[in-house]
Formats: sequence, C-alpha cells, structure tokens
Amino acid sequence: MTDSTTTLPEPEAAGAPDYPMHRAAGCPFDPPPGLRSLQAEEPLTRVRLWDGSTPWLVTGHAQQRSLLADPRISADTTHPHYPHQTEAVKARQAERTFISMDDPDHARLRRMVTASFTVKRVKALRPAVQRVVDGLIDDLLAGPSQADLVKEFALPVPSLVICALLGVPYADHDFFQRNSRLLISRDSSPADSVAAQEALVGYLERLVGEKLDRPEDDLLSELAVRHVATGQLSAREAGLMGQLLLVAGHETTANMISLGTLALLQNPGQFAELRETQDPQLVAGAVEELLRYLTIVHTGRRRVALADIEVGGRTIRAGEGVVIASDIGNRDETVFPDPDRLDIHRDARRHMAFGFGVHQCLGQPLARLELEVVYSTLYRRVPTLRLATGLDGVPFKHDALVYGVHELPVAW
Repeated sequence: MTDSTTTLPEPEAAGAPDYPMHRAAGCPFDPPPGLRSLQAEEPLTRVRLWDGSTPWLVTGHAQQRSLLADPRISADTTHPHYPHQTEAVKARQAERTFISMDDPDHARLRRMVTASFTVKRVKALRPAVQRVVDGLIDDLLAGPSQADLVKEFALPVPSLVICALLGVPYADHDFFQRNSRLLISRDSSPADSVAAQEALVGYLERLVGEKLDRPEDDLLSELAVRHVATGQLSAREAGLMGQLLLVAGHETTANMISLGTLALLQNPGQFAELRETQDPQLVAGAVEELLRYLTIVHTGRRRVALADIEVGGRTIRAGEGVVIASDIGNRDETVFPDPDRLDIHRDARRHMAFGFGVHQCLGQPLARLELEVVYSTLYRRVPTLRLATGLDGVPFKHDALVYGVHELPVAW
C-alpha cells in the first residue's frame, strides 16, 4: 500500500472536483448540481478533499448499497488513508466509538446498547414522546404567535427524549448543545473540536461514575452496572459511547423536524394532506419520504477499502478512500422516479438516510417514532403554521456536517 492509492498523481488529480460541493442558489433541498452531473456520468468518480487526497466518490444508489454491505470496506477512522470530513474531525480520532470500528469490536460494543433501541422498546416510548411534543406545543401556543421553531420546538423535542433515555439531566442542555455544535461544525478548529469532545466525554464519564453508585432506570446506568462494573468497559469508554448517543440522538432529529417542516411549508398541498390525515400509515410514509428527500447527512459516509473491489465498472484498490454520497444516491431516478419531487405517497423505504449494512444507524427506530409524533401532531394542532420570512431569509447549515437550518422563523 502506498500513498499513490489514495492520492492521484498530477496532472490526473487536477481534474478531480472538490468535495463537498455547493448547492445551487434557491434550491436548498436539492443536492449540489455538481453531484447530479457526476451521477449522470458514472456511479464512481474521483474527488478532491480538504487535505488534497482524491478518494472515490460513489453516487449510484446500487453501488452505494453494495459497498456499504461489503465486509472489505472498513469504517476504521484510524486507517492512514481514511477520508476524513475535516481536519478537526481527524484530530479527535485518538478516541473512537463503535461506529468508527470494524467487527468484531464494532459488534461487541454495539451490542451493549442495542437493546435500548429495538423497535419494541422504542414503541413503548410513544406515550412519553407524545407528552413531550404536546407540552412544547402548549408552550408555543401560550406565547407570542411567532417563534424560532428550532429553538422552541425542534431542538427540545429530541433533546428531552434522549436525555430521559440516557439519564442525562436536561438542565445541562445549553452545555451539551453548545459542544455538539462544535463537533459537527465544518468550521471548528482541531483544538476547539478536541476540547468539545473532551468536555462532553468528561461530563458523561462523571455521570457514569455517579450511576455506578446510584443506578437508575436509564441507559447510562445499564452501561455502568452491566459493563463498567464487570470490567467489560472502562468508564471512559462508556462516556465516549454516551457522547455518541447524546449528540446523534438530538442533532439529527432536530434538523429533520425543522428542515422537514420547512420543506412541507414549501409544498402546501403535501402539508395540508399531512395536517388533515388520521392515517398512521400515511404519516409513516411521509417520514420515509422526507428522510429520502432531505438526507441531512450531506457530506457522505466515509470508508476505506481493505482489498481490491470491482464495482460499477471500476476497481477500487486496497487502501483507497471511499465517500458514499447518500444524498445524491437517494435522488437516483433509477430507484426513485421523479426523485426531486417531494411525494408523501411514494414508497421511499429503500432510501439510505440511515446508511446501510452493519453500520446502519442504531437509533433509527427512535428517530422514526419522534418524527411520526411530530409530523402527526404539530401541523394538526397549529394548522395556520407558516414561514415568517422569505425562504432567502432562512439560515441554512452549509457549515455543518449535518444539514438543516440554524433558525426557522414561523408564525401562526
């Protein structure tokens, strides 16, 4: 394995476009036009990253699923040719969680938290999630008839839910939301990113220690009693796992709530239909379609090849980086006809918003439940909900690893 396997020689590399790419002005829900052009040319091409490396970019839906299910593709972020998103993300890889590991370590650590996210366990949380959503809507309606939906609703919903599940005090939400933003910002310096990780992991490590002495009915207590106390996991490793679940558990769903609401407000017919329906299947289908249409993980899922792999008429050599752009994969017209149209009646179940294969998102049942409750409640209880500014006045998260909006001014 040599450096030439991940970085093309000049002048060949000169033709590789930069990645990630810019979205077109006025099309905030669509993937960048440059991605669409690459997908139209061939499903695998080379792109240039921030550090000058030129990994493969995979844009075809079939090729993406094939690679994500291939055991010869590694998620090990310590591999010397792993295509990191930013210098700041690379800087904090000294300590990893299971999503950055391959089996058997990935499977061993993931099993420690899987039980809390099974469909059956999550289904039992529906009444509690409904209470959270209803309470926040009550607060909205009791105040002025205009608000920032991100601050007052979209961020609190998943934050309250994941805090209760993990056993994290919600009173500390300003602290962990501030550090989460630093972790997912594309503009964070390596020092700030590492400091944010240290602050969050240290905080959760201390919580795990407290739960060793006074366990409660929550996931951190379960990790402490079943795995830390028995020597299977250190308190530090449990803190790292808690950080992963805490950040992923509120950032992604919060962005889906706010960006999904904005997308529906821009499609008033779809908004009205969802507002009026009593059909839970239509709501569940709308959740899948919005996950496909928006695909908020918009900087690609990153991997590195451990062996030569033939796919899409090309050969990925061992040691080469791979970026799987699921946002454009979920707009592949060979799988989703008329892919740029939001259609809540579409069968969108083959989308890859949660990834695919062994690293598929652990928390997807919880995310689906929260989105179903929000989309079936908010618009019904606030039927006159509308955007309080023009679309060009909404600050989109072009600067984050997870797409969404920084604020969503709404009125009713």
